[in-house]
Amino acid sequence: MSNFTIYPAIDMRGGNCVRLIQGDYNQETVYGDSPFDMAKSFASQGAEWIHMVDLDGAKAGGRINDSYVIQAAKELGANIQIGGGIRTEADVVHYLERGIERVILGSAAVSDPGFTKTMLGKYGKHIAIGIDAKDGKVATHGWLQTSETTAIELGKALADEGAEVFIVTDIATDGMLSGPNVEGIVAMAEATGKGVIASGGISSLKDLITLKEYQNQGVIGAIVGKAIYTNRFTVKEALEKVRD
Repeated sequence: MSNFTIYPAIDMRGGNCVRLIQGDYNQETVYGDSPFDMAKSFASQGAEWIHMVDLDGAKAGGRINDSYVIQAAKELGANIQIGGGIRTEADVVHYLERGIERVILGSAAVSDPGFTKTMLGKYGKHIAIGIDAKDGKVATHGWLQTSETTAIELGKALADEGAEVFIVTDIATDGMLSGPNVEGIVAMAEATGKGVIASGGISSLKDLITLKEYQNQGVIGAIVGKAIYTNRFTVKEALEKVRD
């Protein structure tokens, strides 16, 4: 089992680093005006992975803030995973050819299962499936729509198609600093038999320790955003806390 990985998050909108509350574009806080500088700061604290999201892209359905992502992949020693607005194979290739380690398919995983299956077949471990759940159902398109599919159903179907990594966000907890939905995350890991990265609600080092306890069940990491930006703890402290 690989180490439990911390993924400090950079959500990009209008060229800024922002955080939304429960995915609401009207509840935005700006935490910096340079996504690259933020990524550099995380890498300098020892982050081996950085999670970047193109919020403008997620809403528009195409790449918008990709230049920051590519610069981070090129100039920093960290692995980058990117989500938001990735709807075509050209989008996937655009990132992978420029040194991005992992591309996240979110809305496309629900709206275009055939495309997702093809991408998993071609690019394997470089594809992560982002499943955003609201009351157990899958939400898509920047969380603006909710489908009838349950998160677990989607996870199982895509694991059968070759998905190895899932990023599970519980919208109810995202940006709320209320603690992660541990039960939902572990349920996904157990249902799929694959690696699950927890996202949403992490507010303390204790939350990270709790999630790490389920490492053997397949919880392989956690995405941390607002807790870092509001100085609950640093990336360095988080990495030290979960080190084996």
